Amino acid sequence: MSRYRFRYLVFLFLLSGLTQVLHAQPPVAEMRGAWIATVANIDWPSKPGLPVDRQKIEFDSILDVLRAMNMNAVFVQVRPTGDAFYRSQTVPWSQFLTGEQGLPPADSSYDPMQYMIKAAHERHMEFHAWLNPYRATWDLDTANLSLIHPLRSFPPNLKAQWFFRYGRRWYFNPANPFVRQYLVNVVRDIILRYDVDGIHFDDYFYPYKEAGETLNDYNEFAANPRGFTNVEDWRRDNVNKLVEDVSKMIKNYKPYVRFGIGPFGVWRNADRDPVNGSDTRAGLTSYDDLYADVLLWLKNGWIDYVAPQIYWSVGFPPADYEKLVDWWSKHTYGRQLYIGHAAYKIANSPNDANWNKAGEISRQIALNRKNPNIQGSIYYSAKPLMRNPLGVQDSLINDVYSYPALVPGIPYLAKVPPATPQICRVKGSPSSVKLAWHVCDLLSGEEMPYYFAIYRFDGEAVGNFRDPYNLLVTTPFFSEKWIFEDQTATEGYYTYVVVAYNRVNVESYASEPVYVKKTRKGAKRKKKLFGYLF
Repeated sequence: MSRYRFRYLVFLFLLSGLTQVLHAQPPVAEMRGAWIATVANIDWPSKPGLPVDRQKIEFDSILDVLRAMNMNAVFVQVRPTGDAFYRSQTVPWSQFLTGEQGLPPADSSYDPMQYMIKAAHERHMEFHAWLNPYRATWDLDTANLSLIHPLRSFPPNLKAQWFFRYGRRWYFNPANPFVRQYLVNVVRDIILRYDVDGIHFDDYFYPYKEAGETLNDYNEFAANPRGFTNVEDWRRDNVNKLVEDVSKMIKNYKPYVRFGIGPFGVWRNADRDPVNGSDTRAGLTSYDDLYADVLLWLKNGWIDYVAPQIYWSVGFPPADYEKLVDWWSKHTYGRQLYIGHAAYKIANSPNDANWNKAGEISRQIALNRKNPNIQGSIYYSAKPLMRNPLGVQDSLINDVYSYPALVPGIPYLAKVPPATPQICRVKGSPSSVKLAWHVCDLLSGEEMPYYFAIYRFDGEAVGNFRDPYNLLVTTPFFSEKWIFEDQTATEGYYTYVVVAYNRVNVESYASEPVYVKKTRKGAKRKKKLFGYLF
């Protein structure tokens, strides 16, 4: 078989792996993420004003535990309340970082987001910057805001146009086009200065309804209805414009940066929309109460993935997890679907007894894996996973996520696959097998790889690329060392293959296989196909 025909067949085999995988054999590509909440110091840092070294230690500890659970992505809240966990000329430092909004870290060289991205990438974990776009404050005390916060620095007439008060907080006004451009600029600043893998919005658009509170935007609607006949559609259009503008801006500057949203888990109840609604009786919905028309964003291709927060158990009558994941899987419009899981409810849900039973998360993952339209999970939030309630951490490590997984690729974001790797050297010793590779046949327009995966198959043949047992290791992102030492091989015959991946996790053609015989004296190639030995 020719070299190029082999690569073509392997590539087709890789693509054929989109079929569903049973729980007993987890998929080799599956989003496994965790939301790391910074607002009110929910997950990190443990309290405001910690020394920089302590902040780093805490964050590294979270990543180490998540990585031990074979998680492959973190969604870190870098804009909780109109503030920043990163250096910015226009957005103030967060009070949840330093204890006072606008106060920089004591170490002038420390940039939290830069540090977090590097820490995640070194562990082969993606970093998605999570922003709450509209929440302007955590409380009503504007006197403690930074002098560069718009609610503090703007004159009264602009404040009235840019912000509104609702309940116990101030919010950016979604109807104001200058607010929209300001928020687009915030996101643009992040993607241009930081090596993020994604931009993520949560479920907060217009604020959650509160008893006795009314959104006082009827005069604004009457003054400029833009052809809408009711205020609800007008509000949804305000949010739509922001989502569209952010999406287009990201794809204009860095097409590989994914834009995703984690909406409230129920889009609409069927009693409000018999055609498109879900069989649920949720007290509020994303479309009708938060004015978030998620299906429109998916239809128009404005977001690359959706991660609905399905924070109810399997069989919960008002909002059954099983029914909701089935509903969302039928409304993806070709975009990726990750399910948001309520880790915070484990052993902590007085209104839903199923969360007090061990194994609820395992049951949910089993349902996900039976559905080919679901590409993975994100957990809210990191801290419950650290505490291990009802043994959930043990279950993920030993059973559900017992093998590592790649992040699923998004082919439409990659015009061409990355360049093909080629194993060029093999060296054996009694304790290990060492491989080295390079990139060959760099065709016009091909991308240099972002990382590599080394597959090892038992015996003298290429096996199943979609069996996670055969995925031996992945390299760190932007790794400069294209070399790996396998210290787990025992006596016998093995076949090694290297595959390259780009920024959106699309694979290359596979390298030609190398067959190795491992003995007590060392290891050597069964066949010398090309290249040379160390």
